[in-house]
Amino acid sequence: MGYDYLKQTERPSIEISDEVTEAVADILSGVRERGDDAVREFTARFDGVERESIRVTEAELEAARAEISDEDRDTIDTVVDNVHAFHEEQPDHIEGFEKEFHPGVRMGQRIVPVESAGVYIPGGRYPLVASPAMTIVPAVIAGVDRIVACAPPGKEGGIKPAQLYAMDAAGADEIYCVGGAQAIGAMAYGTESVDAVDHVGGPGNVFTTEAKRQVYGKVGIDFLAGPTEVLILADGTADPALVATDLLAQSEHGVDSRPVLITTDEALARETMDEIEAQLPDLRTEDVARECWERHGEVIVADRMAEAVDLTNDYAMEHLQVMTEDPRALMEDLHNYGSLFLGDGSPVVFGDKSAGTNHSLPTLEISKYSGGIWVGTYCKVLTHQEATGEGAARIAEHAAAVCGIEGTHAHQRSAEARLDYGG
Repeated sequence: MGYDYLKQTERPSIEISDEVTEAVADILSGVRERGDDAVREFTARFDGVERESIRVTEAELEAARAEISDEDRDTIDTVVDNVHAFHEEQPDHIEGFEKEFHPGVRMGQRIVPVESAGVYIPGGRYPLVASPAMTIVPAVIAGVDRIVACAPPGKEGGIKPAQLYAMDAAGADEIYCVGGAQAIGAMAYGTESVDAVDHVGGPGNVFTTEAKRQVYGKVGIDFLAGPTEVLILADGTADPALVATDLLAQSEHGVDSRPVLITTDEALARETMDEIEAQLPDLRTEDVARECWERHGEVIVADRMAEAVDLTNDYAMEHLQVMTEDPRALMEDLHNYGSLFLGDGSPVVFGDKSAGTNHSLPTLEISKYSGGIWVGTYCKVLTHQEATGEGAARIAEHAAAVCGIEGTHAHQRSAEARLDYGG
């Protein structure tokens, strides 16, 4: 195999510093022990905001609706509708079943939603308005009875109006103005204002990610993720200006984002690098995008497309954008990614902001064993069985024999009690 790394960086990992781990443990301990008082204290300390009530009121929702323009409301509603339409198809492909496997022995499974779910909506540099649809809508479609959403306050003391409107439009039942690890703790453990949930998910920074790790077990979580990633797989037919534009789009997320180009064409690789340098000065987010590209950008030239595909699967990136002459021809060979974008007309920004597929996706090679948020994230697969007298007698003989081998005598007696069972 042959690769030429024109630009290479060290692969990141999910490792979290001891300082962050200890700080999050202190926050979660405070929330678990002191509830709302701790949440308000941490909100004042970390966000510089003091609120009497952490739950968003109807008056705040009305104010948010009034503050944003009709055009912005229509845009957010369209995003919610698109995400809803795509995810509404998913339950048709999650199937329960029941079947008679042996005479008198029926077994099967049911797909059942969790009863309550909490979602975290990040604030940070860009208070995202598409994120509420991505995390809340799948829970709505799954049939979750109670959906709690948390987002950090802005400088004015409340959730940004457009983000708050999006959370409401997506279908949240309760909205709380709380950010960071304290939000994860409030949803996981419960406080005077927030009843605990069964599942916590949604993207966030290193503190919310570490908080999800620490509360896992008390509640379920979606997955642990790091900064956003994009890998563009291209051949010589790709437009270097478009490739550069799409790499920079992910670079502006943050200085720790990860933009990677793998191509079979060295000329494209070098032209793309030149294009990036040419486009950066025109970006209002140049400072962030430039630092990200310089620190984490990679450009790799492979000898053959098969080698490029193998390396792409090894990188297992969050977003995989294929810009080749025939993108679909490679689809069956690509299997490690969070979401796939086929062709020059399908940039990552479409999936991130409006197309309808989910943008809460695995990073840091987690796509080697897990996918992103979908309707099934909020569902449990529950199995069941039922045996008639004939079926019980058939199974009992083998079950009792297994117990005899193991030495689990009480289990053996339970099985043998069904050898002549007439139920």
